Amino acid sequence: MVGYSPAVVLHFHCIFDESGKMMLMLKQILIIVFFALLSNSLLAQQPTREELEKQRNELKKELEQIEKLKQENANKTKGTYAEWKLANDKVVLQDRVIDNINKDIYLLDNNMYTIQRDINKYDRLLDTLKQEYAKSMVYAYRNRSNYDFINFIFSAKSFNDAIKRISYLKSYRNYRQMQGENILRTQELRRKRMEELSGVKEKKTVVLEDKSKEMNALEKQKLEKDRILAELKKKGKQLDNQFAAKNKQVKKLNSMITAAIDRATKAAIAKAKEDEIKRLAGMPKPVTNLVTNVGTSPKPLKSPTIKKPTVTNVSVLLNADNAALNTRFENRGLPWPVDKGYILMHFGLQELPSGTKYPSPGLTIGTEIGSTVKSVFEGEVSAVATMDNMQVVVLQHGRYFTTYSNLSSVSVRKGEHVSTGQVLGRVMANDEGVGSIDFIMSNEKNNFDPEQWLRRKGN
Repeated sequence: MVGYSPAVVLHFHCIFDESGKMMLMLKQILIIVFFALLSNSLLAQQPTREELEKQRNELKKELEQIEKLKQENANKTKGTYAEWKLANDKVVLQDRVIDNINKDIYLLDNNMYTIQRDINKYDRLLDTLKQEYAKSMVYAYRNRSNYDFINFIFSAKSFNDAIKRISYLKSYRNYRQMQGENILRTQELRRKRMEELSGVKEKKTVVLEDKSKEMNALEKQKLEKDRILAELKKKGKQLDNQFAAKNKQVKKLNSMITAAIDRATKAAIAKAKEDEIKRLAGMPKPVTNLVTNVGTSPKPLKSPTIKKPTVTNVSVLLNADNAALNTRFENRGLPWPVDKGYILMHFGLQELPSGTKYPSPGLTIGTEIGSTVKSVFEGEVSAVATMDNMQVVVLQHGRYFTTYSNLSSVSVRKGEHVSTGQVLGRVMANDEGVGSIDFIMSNEKNNFDPEQWLRRKGN
């Protein structure tokens, strides 16, 4: 910078130095914004507070429904397996509510941590911005003389050089203005984050109070469950005898289902044979071969032999007549067989309060005595039978079967076609005096879990 005064040279260097610092400040602000967006992105992969609150409300509704059922059945279910099951379900749901609240608290803590981290960054950035702004103001005050600026402009070698120097001076003035604006902008960002932090802290206080209430409720429910369990253990032999008798019924029921499947299979095989014979009978008859070698008698061509069709159980039950039916059945989302009810026993090997194992072939659904039992899908009544003073209905849905047991009355007959939701009969009391039905789903090989096929409650 030949020909420039020392003050002008210092001023010229200051412009570039201060501009570099300003670019560094802008980069720091961008980094803060980037990490804030990254934190929001990571939190977005977890359930949101709105989703958790929705789940919590659904769980509380289920708790209310179980409590209502418990109150309605207070006289019937006292000291029974059903009472223990309802109490146990309440404890399980209450645990899920508390787990939901803990997840909510975790999200709030993460949110508070992120906000506080941003506030700390804004504080450090403000300190730096204010220091740099103060330095530029001190420098401007010390070099407030117009002589240096005029000398800087008029010492230019050309007109274009003078224009550039004027532009530099404007840039410096704009830089100081930008410094002030950045301080104000950062202060506003910090103020908003402080408000957010205050709001999150208030929400966390409310959630912690809610958790305290739910924890107290859980303790009461556990005591109630333990009380019922102690009563059941006192009469454990009686309970075991009840389920031993029920296990005998299950064996009879499985035999009935197997017989119904065998009949359906034999009928399907017979129909397949008949259809094959008709198909072969409709084929063109072979023409006798009249062209023979000299000195030999004419020999007719052999007629096609009608072979008995060989088919497997699966191919017979999954034929052209019910393929579409099975496809719709396999879409799942089937309605429940009763309008209102709760699961007393899940599918598979279950442990009773006494410790005895019970192999449940399907779902035992508790509901009001006399309430209607409905078909979960269209099909044909494969069997209607009376077994140990209760009525049983077995429906065929192509290669699938549904069984409805512990009915007091039946309103369909064997061979009848039923539609989805059609009334099959009414619920009767079980050995404990509680209204319930056993709902079993099967294919040609075995029983399977109905809960995987039924709609979720409330849908």
